[in-house]
Amino acid sequence: MALNTSAAPHLRTKDSTRKVMIDVLIALMPAVIVSSVVYGLKALIVMLSCMVGAELFELFIMKVLRNKKNFRPDFSAAVTGLLLGMNVSIAVQWWQILIGVIFAIGVGKHVFGGLGQNMFNPALVGRVFMIISFPTAMTTWLKPGVTDLVTTATPLAIAKESYGTAVNFSQLMANNNINYMDLFLGKISGSMGEISAAALLIGFIYLVVRGRIKINIPVFYVGTVVIFSSIMYFINNSYGTPLFHVLTGGLIIGALFMATDMVTSPMTFKGQMIYGIGLGVITMVIRYIGSYPEGVSFAILIMNAFVPLIDIWAKPKIYGTVKKEAKI
Repeated sequence: MALNTSAAPHLRTKDSTRKVMIDVLIALMPAVIVSSVVYGLKALIVMLSCMVGAELFELFIMKVLRNKKNFRPDFSAAVTGLLLGMNVSIAVQWWQILIGVIFAIGVGKHVFGGLGQNMFNPALVGRVFMIISFPTAMTTWLKPGVTDLVTTATPLAIAKESYGTAVNFSQLMANNNINYMDLFLGKISGSMGEISAAALLIGFIYLVVRGRIKINIPVFYVGTVVIFSSIMYFINNSYGTPLFHVLTGGLIIGALFMATDMVTSPMTFKGQMIYGIGLGVITMVIRYIGSYPEGVSFAILIMNAFVPLIDIWAKPKIYGTVKKEAKI
C-alpha cells in the first residue's frame, strides 16, 4: 500500500482544504458580480476561464506528470485562477490568460511541490509574469460604462504624476472626476476584481465569520499604509490622502485575500505583525518612487520570500524553558 504524506501541520479537523477553498470562492463572489456588472460579460468569461484553466492544468500535472491517479481536485487551483483573473485587465487576450494560468500553477505552485509547499502566492506569480511579458495588455483599461476598449489611466496612475509637486491633491481628484464613493463602490478603471473595496470587504467579513482568516495581517498592512501615506501627505499634500491610497489599486484585494494566504504568510502573531508592516512599507515605497504606480503584487512576493526567516525569528519560546544565564 502506497503511503502518501502531506505538508505539516498534521492536525485532526472536520474541515478540509476543499471546504476552505469553497469558502474563499464564495467570499470572492461579490467582487466577481460587481466586476461583471461594471465591465460586462467578458469580465465574467475571463475569470471563469482562469478558474477552469487552472483546474484542468493542475489535473494534468497531478495525474499525468506526477502520476497521482487518485488525485481529487480541492479547488485550490480554482482559487488561484480566479484571483489571477481578478488581477488582470479586461484587455488581455485568451492566449495571454492561458500562459498566465500555466505559469501560476506550474511555476508558482507545483515547481515547489504543490499546495502547502509553494513559497510564493501562485496567483501573484502569474500576475507579475503577465505584467512583465504583456505590459500593454495588462495596462490597457476600460472605462466603466464604455463598450469599447480605450486607453485610460487608473486613479493611481493619475495621482503618481503629481507626487512631490505643488499640485493640490483635492483639486487633482476634482479635475479628473475621482471621488471616494466611486473608489469604494468600484466605478473606476483598474484590474477587474480589485475595483470595488465594498464587495471585497463583504467577502472578507464572510471569511472572518467562518473562521477561515484572521485580521492581523490586513490590520498591520493597511495600518502601515495609512501611517506612511499620512506622513507623506503632511509633508506634501500632492502625495495623496491616506484614504485614497487605501481604496485605490490592489491594496484591498491584496491585503484581504492574497497577503493572508495560509501557505505563504507567517504563523505567529509577531511574525504577522512584521509581515504586515513590511508589506505596507514596500507598497508605499514602490508607489512613491518606483516605476510602477502600484506596488502590492511586488510587495507581497518580496515578503513571501522572507516568511521562512520571519517564522524562525518570531517562533515563540517553548513552554518551560528559561533564558540563558548571563555570563559572569
